[in-house]
Amino acid sequence: MPSLEDASRDQACCVVRDNLVVIGGEMKQAVLGGPTLQAVLGSVKMPAKGEVAFTGQPPLTCGGVAGAVAFVVNESGSTTGQVLLLGGYGTDCETASTVYLVDLATGVCAPQPNLLSERSQFTAALLPDGRIVCAGGDGYDVVLSSVEVCEPPALGAVDAAWTRRELPAMSIARIACRGCVLSDGRFAVLGGDDRIGGECLSSCEALVVYHDDQWEALPSMHMARSNSACAAVAKCVLVASGYGGCDYRHF
Repeated sequence: MPSLEDASRDQACCVVRDNLVVIGGEMKQAVLGGPTLQAVLGSVKMPAKGEVAFTGQPPLTCGGVAGAVAFVVNESGSTTGQVLLLGGYGTDCETASTVYLVDLATGVCAPQPNLLSERSQFTAALLPDGRIVCAGGDGYDVVLSSVEVCEPPALGAVDAAWTRRELPAMSIARIACRGCVLSDGRFAVLGGDDRIGGECLSSCEALVVYHDDQWEALPSMHMARSNSACAAVAKCVLVASGYGGCDYRHF
């Protein structure tokens, strides 16, 4: 695949109409005669089919964002597609609870009802019924164990907004954890850090969202990891890369 134009981290990524979309992120920015700073990006990048590089879409009207998550929205009215952009932190480095409906053709960010908690560096997953579960993360210098679900409007509802509902908390606070939906519909959360600058975790747990909304322990990973990548494939969970024990902010 083509490389990104700028080396960066903490982007929000999802697939929209068979195209990868990379939104925002944080990059190092050297200042002449001064220290190296971290710049939070408001860019939207897409590698079009057959292209040798990422193409830039109009930037976000809500400004730079990093540490957020993005999910594709099923719609047919946009020329390029739309995504929901949840949480993250902006150019002021303050963690946000904002939710935006982003039109990729224009970069326009339409505000939606906020998350129940400020979250960045958190994990989230789209459930088979269209709900989005958000867990853990940085709640503005406090690592969260809290969990919430964003529920779409009822089918056929006109101009109705998504609703938010708190779910039972995880057994431990986690930042930079990763999550996925298992083949049986449970939402699994893996690893992360137990506090900002803390020890990486190998523990894993799963939430049964459809019935009693209760967490249950899963077998631990062989290695403690934060900021890893994971995916549920063929009734297995594949976990790759990540940090193994140091403060992830120093990498």
